Amino acid sequence: MKNNIVKALMEKGVKIPNPDSVYISQDVNPDRISGENVTIYTGCKIMGKNSLIMKGSQIGYEAPVTLENTLVGKNTKLKGGFFKQAVFAGDNSFGSGAHVREGTIFEEESNAAHTVGLKQTILLPFVTLGSLINFCDCFMAGGTSRQNHSEIGSSFIHFNYTPNQDKATASMMGNVHQGVMLKSKPIFLGGQGGLVGPVRIGYGCITAAGSIIRKNELKNDRILLSSGFKNVSLPRQFYIYKNVSHIFNNNIYYIAGLICLHAWYKHIRPLFVYDDFSRELIRGMQDNLDLCIKERIYHLKNFCEKLNLSKEILFSKTKDKKSRSILIHEKAMEKIKQAEKIFKIEIDNKNLNKAGEKFIRIIEKKIDRAEKKYISVIQSLESYDCEKGTHWLFDIEKKIINKLLI
Repeated sequence: MKNNIVKALMEKGVKIPNPDSVYISQDVNPDRISGENVTIYTGCKIMGKNSLIMKGSQIGYEAPVTLENTLVGKNTKLKGGFFKQAVFAGDNSFGSGAHVREGTIFEEESNAAHTVGLKQTILLPFVTLGSLINFCDCFMAGGTSRQNHSEIGSSFIHFNYTPNQDKATASMMGNVHQGVMLKSKPIFLGGQGGLVGPVRIGYGCITAAGSIIRKNELKNDRILLSSGFKNVSLPRQFYIYKNVSHIFNNNIYYIAGLICLHAWYKHIRPLFVYDDFSRELIRGMQDNLDLCIKERIYHLKNFCEKLNLSKEILFSKTKDKKSRSILIHEKAMEKIKQAEKIFKIEIDNKNLNKAGEKFIRIIEKKIDRAEKKYISVIQSLESYDCEKGTHWLFDIEKKIINKLLI
């Protein structure tokens, strides 16, 4: 056995049934891999100094797994595939054929079946993905337990790249300020369907199987169906944006939501740290969320830069500087300069008002009574306690969107 790290892990109690088949790079810190009921199966690779595996986890039971700087919370089962710079908060399961890249956060008890591709994807607790899914650049919340959870049906796709070659397309199912309280109705996205980002979907909504959703549905408790196109051939217009306010505003809502989650991760999540492993896991969640916010700001800026050419083409056709479409272009290009400053201020801001401070004290008291178990503590909150936390987070979002929407 040439790999000293593999040997060290086995000596501390990690189960590695076929050690000669396992590759662990020299920059992996053995102290960040628990020796308590962890199994690493045949053919697995673990790389990167940030790699973390907590107790009770299984890596590669169905097929080889590659982990690169991925943080694996307790009792998590990654059954086969590739995981890079992702964070699993604990009690997660992910089937074979995974392709999971940076910016992905699976909060507690969220799961995916086989052959799922993710990047810059944030799932709050209990959200479940079926098989054969591509769900990059999305946030999804909803549900109150494993028995009452948001779900994405098999063969679903989030369309996140446009013919104009931009990715200002992130979609939000639910929201942060209510979703983190684990009291919202679940959302169901039907199989063999898709979303054309950016869109926002309310709690309690269902999209019918086979539907491709292109518009926001901000009302809760709706059934969404879309019919197929007729066979039509139309002239194509290159480099022109006709739905600027829809794209710009949805991106503002998305980034504002992530900044709400940033406040939650900054002030609430650290209250549940109970050892070095959990501290590093929370830090990994914070880092990945920061990465997601930077990614979304980058793509929004890129979209606004492309509006210059779109505006020029529109003007060449209309010669009307005061046409509504040109004014909307100009407004978006002006707002992005302000947006960058506001985003930075709110990210750096302590973001605590009286409601936030009261909510933190409520959580601290709950923890004293129920130990540092995140799901059970949040589920135990009374509705009036949740309202304090929701108002705190929603105030952060409102400060941003009230200044930036066009």
